[in-house]
Amino acid sequence: MTNDITVTTSPAKAKSAGPMTRFWRWEASGILVALIVLMAVLSLATDNFMSSYNMSVVARQAAFVGLVALGQTLVLLVGGIDLSVGAAAGLSAIVGSLLLTMFGVHPYFVIPLTMAFGLCLGLINGFFVAGLRLNPFIVTLATWEIFAGLTMVITKGYPIRPLGETFGFFGKGEILSVPVPVIVFLVSGLLLIWLLTQTRFGRNIFAVGGNRDAALLVGIKVKFIEFMVFGLAGMFAALAGILFASRMDAGQPSVGEGWLMGAITAAILGGTSLRGGQGSIVGTMLGAMLLTVLANGTVLLNVSGFWQRVIVGGVVLIAVLVDLFRRRD
Repeated sequence: MTNDITVTTSPAKAKSAGPMTRFWRWEASGILVALIVLMAVLSLATDNFMSSYNMSVVARQAAFVGLVALGQTLVLLVGGIDLSVGAAAGLSAIVGSLLLTMFGVHPYFVIPLTMAFGLCLGLINGFFVAGLRLNPFIVTLATWEIFAGLTMVITKGYPIRPLGETFGFFGKGEILSVPVPVIVFLVSGLLLIWLLTQTRFGRNIFAVGGNRDAALLVGIKVKFIEFMVFGLAGMFAALAGILFASRMDAGQPSVGEGWLMGAITAAILGGTSLRGGQGSIVGTMLGAMLLTVLANGTVLLNVSGFWQRVIVGGVVLIAVLVDLFRRRD
């Protein structure tokens, strides 16, 4: 009888909830409000924050970090973590640059081939984590060093340039006044939203992160899910890396440095739990935008670069605490 009462009254409560109540129950509501408030404050505090040029710069930078964060979100959803995404982005950017300059691959084929290379890098992580059941923190920490080391071995610390005007369109060009990297970021986000909400594979990602043992019992191919998620993380990191190389007209050995912290923070701020099973692609995209706006604002306000690192570190701690309290509730 008690169960029947619970079932019949819950829908009524859900229907009686107003728009504002439903909005605040949304995982990404807090990050959206914070982003709006921050942008309003910066627009009042600085003269050129809302300029079209500055907004374009912010959007592009958010796209690069955001692409890495999208892949990181998938890994976090299954209860894992990938520390190698920044190094994977850097190594992929170098490989893509070599395909273009040394092997003469057509610019239109460089990006998909680089993404395939990044997928392979991610699948290496997936093999050790899903196949051999090793700790993802230790595995990706090791592959981070391997990927970063290979980048320096290949380049000897020197950038690979020039990449050409045709290829530069992907990082510097615009379509209907919207930067190409931003379009790629938005399309990637929409595809992942569809993947997670409309496909069995996406729903299984949440199931594995929510309770791995239960997922095994109901017949979900847990190892395959984990394996592919790490692969996708590598692919998105590679996409971000090669787009950034296109923007800089060079395969820089330093591509991807600092993206790991931003990717994890953006995902957590957007409502993705460190314990898995809970997250939002929209939230991650907003989180990437918030971090980029914050970094841009500190520059416009002439805040010391040293303090910028302190601020970012503080945001990370706040994100982790928010995740802790969310899980307790």
